[in-house]
Amino acid sequence: MASSGTSATTLVRPARAGDPSSISAIQARAWRLAYGNLMPAATLEALTPEALLPVWRRAVSEPPSARHAVLVAVADDIVVGFAAVGPSEDKDAVPSEGQLAVLAVDPSHQRSGHGSRLLSAVVAHLREHHLSALTAWVPEDDLARTAFLRSAGMLPDGARRSFTGADGIRVAEIRFSADLAEDGA
Repeated sequence: MASSGTSATTLVRPARAGDPSSISAIQARAWRLAYGNLMPAATLEALTPEALLPVWRRAVSEPPSARHAVLVAVADDIVVGFAAVGPSEDKDAVPSEGQLAVLAVDPSHQRSGHGSRLLSAVVAHLREHHLSALTAWVPEDDLARTAFLRSAGMLPDGARRSFTGADGIRVAEIRFSADLAEDGA
């Protein structure tokens, strides 16, 4: 019997050499939508795919260590989201902590489970590299990302930081964290 619905083939995989242009474009689109009212306009205007491309090429082709990874969500052979992860760079971090540097899904593919699949792959990568905690910094007014991380079991751990953008606007961030120890481990 023929199926009347369509089903996209979805997966998460390590980024490949041809992915940085898609990653750069997704980050620019996703951040303009998510942070348009939270970050300085000049900061967002500077986040063009062209400006981001060299950073993502380097991150994909020359990761600082095996613990660093760029992962991509793919739907029907199209990169629709990505996550970058590695050891935590926070001053108060212990060696067993990993940090989600960024997780973004193209706005036209959001609310389809790609973010959850990426976060699950991030956790698997960290566990594979013997990291037992995950942290992520989030602008305190980013209610959508806060809700997403809370739904995944991450909670604010009390750490805060802020930066001032090119427009002189201060952006405050809160850190979310989760213990990745597996039951019985």
